[in-house]
Amino acid sequence: MAEPIICFGQQPCGFFPKRFLYSKITTARRLQAEIGGRIVFFFHDSDHDPRETITVMKERQSGDEHALNFAFANKVQKQFSPLYAKRFTPEWHRKMTRQLPNYVDRDLVEIFAAIEAPSVAEFCLRMYERMRLLDGIEVVRSSDAEIRKRAVPIDDFFVDVKWRDELVRARHRDGKLLLHKGADKFIELPAQNFAAHQISPARDTRLRWMQSVVHCTHYVCGAGERQYLNEADAPEITFVPRDEIAEADKAWIGE
Repeated sequence: MAEPIICFGQQPCGFFPKRFLYSKITTARRLQAEIGGRIVFFFHDSDHDPRETITVMKERQSGDEHALNFAFANKVQKQFSPLYAKRFTPEWHRKMTRQLPNYVDRDLVEIFAAIEAPSVAEFCLRMYERMRLLDGIEVVRSSDAEIRKRAVPIDDFFVDVKWRDELVRARHRDGKLLLHKGADKFIELPAQNFAAHQISPARDTRLRWMQSVVHCTHYVCGAGERQYLNEADAPEITFVPRDEIAEADKAWIGE
């Protein structure tokens, strides 16, 4: 029999990872200890929602919570660019480095200060790696052009295209490329050709798209994922709920 492939997926979820991601990682490691095999992190850095990287932290002295996020390079990037293409300002990195001692120990401040990354997604991934959370785990990125070329065709997807000198993630619907401005308002982009290396999945096609390249046997999922994953798309997968963790939406900064 082929070795087990244990997968979990997540968008970049804060410059310190949210506790629910930490729980997915530890659940995958526990499962690996039980059945063997290898672990794959499906890093969905093609998502474009800037709320994904909000990092909720507590001040060490007062205990007050603050929702922190990147300062994005411009409004177009913030609203519409995929996370792997969103840039942050150098001023944000310097300012946040000065603020971090209010929230975390010196070793984490030093890791944060030393990060050099061209994008929001890359910054998050390098933080997770340097926090030693991903040791021994293979990372598969949804932005990877070769991964996109290998994935199965899907009928519900986004396309990365240029608009106003920025890379944006447009929803493909009824032959149109659309940017969602909120509520029922959209910007329709000019019609243009595109290829597989520009395509990333929508929520309802993400599992089938991912599985066509990862071929996992087990998938560690969060409570929210179970509500929309179409498990019939991948009957060969055993779905494993992540372990419970307190304050799941807060930043994990070590126990």
